[in-house]
Amino acid sequence: MLSQLLVLFGFFALVLVSIFWINKAVRMFDRLISDGQSAFVFLELTALTLPGVIAVVLPIAGFAGAVYVTNRLSTESELTVMQATGYSPWRLARPVLFYGLIVGAMMSLLSHLLVPVSLHQLEMRRIEVSRNVTAKLLTEGEFLHPASGVTFYIREITPEGELRDVFLSDRRDPDAPVTYTSKSAYLVQEGGGTKLVMVRGLAQTLRTNGNRLFTTFFDDFSYDISSLVSRDVIELTRVNFQLTPALIAAPEAVAETAGISKGAVMIELHNRFAQPILCVVAALIGFATLLLGNYSRFGVWRQILLAFVLLVGVKLVESAVAAPVLGNAALWPILYAPSVVGFAIVGALLWLAGRPGLLGRLVRFPRLRERTA
Repeated sequence: MLSQLLVLFGFFALVLVSIFWINKAVRMFDRLISDGQSAFVFLELTALTLPGVIAVVLPIAGFAGAVYVTNRLSTESELTVMQATGYSPWRLARPVLFYGLIVGAMMSLLSHLLVPVSLHQLEMRRIEVSRNVTAKLLTEGEFLHPASGVTFYIREITPEGELRDVFLSDRRDPDAPVTYTSKSAYLVQEGGGTKLVMVRGLAQTLRTNGNRLFTTFFDDFSYDISSLVSRDVIELTRVNFQLTPALIAAPEAVAETAGISKGAVMIELHNRFAQPILCVVAALIGFATLLLGNYSRFGVWRQILLAFVLLVGVKLVESAVAAPVLGNAALWPILYAPSVVGFAIVGALLWLAGRPGLLGRLVRFPRLRERTA
């Protein structure tokens, strides 16, 4: 049973990760390619988003795997046979518990290590890419917009690095837009900045006040394009970039550095421990709910719907306990209330599954023991 759970979990995780990841990758691909970035940069940045995507879909995949396997075992009467041999619902839930612990261990690895490290590295690479002048401007045959109000065009780039037939329109000053054209140009690094040196060209300045056009021919002209490059400050102090030991050792220092309250730090810290526990809860809820009923010509959609509603209820509790902790960090123990509620629900479901007579008076699910009899 455990092997079946793990196989189906891998299938659902692969499908869900692919859907979420491709959705992110398509949006990132459009943005990076429009900026002239290479395919290698695209693959690197999308790979860095993968741990976060996996962390999102892991509980869903765990729940889906438990529901699917339990439904299949019930449909094929394997659960009926096991109960007929004397296996109680608590004993049947043991492999599901081990399965949930395995999924929770994966979530712990992601929450405590892989996700913070990948987010940290992703932020660094994102800023580096946004500051890459060469990638933004050295694309031939296309009209590029490296900044708002700026249009840049190169007809051809030679192997020697010469830019031929360059067009640059600077409309950032609406009262005096300037258009530069030149036969050739070069990108030059100077004084920590980047300059575009245009050779044999023309500068046209339009004075909107009076509608007068001024033209200037030049043999060479230097244009500072450093302002076209993003100068965003690299902010690596965000709380979700920090590793768990740092959050445990000095939550006040992390809160002060990140400019947030201590309650927000405690939410981030304890959610990293609570999320793996919720993976166990999700798997057990999916199993225990379907254990309430067995074969029906109408299927098990009622049990599946009930399992989904119960899981949503646990998530609502999780959302409700965040606000008090945000205001008062000392209330961090209530962040584990969703896990307690989830295990209480699982215990109640397994208790009901072991008492089909009582269950029959409460709900009208087809019962395992009736079919066994």
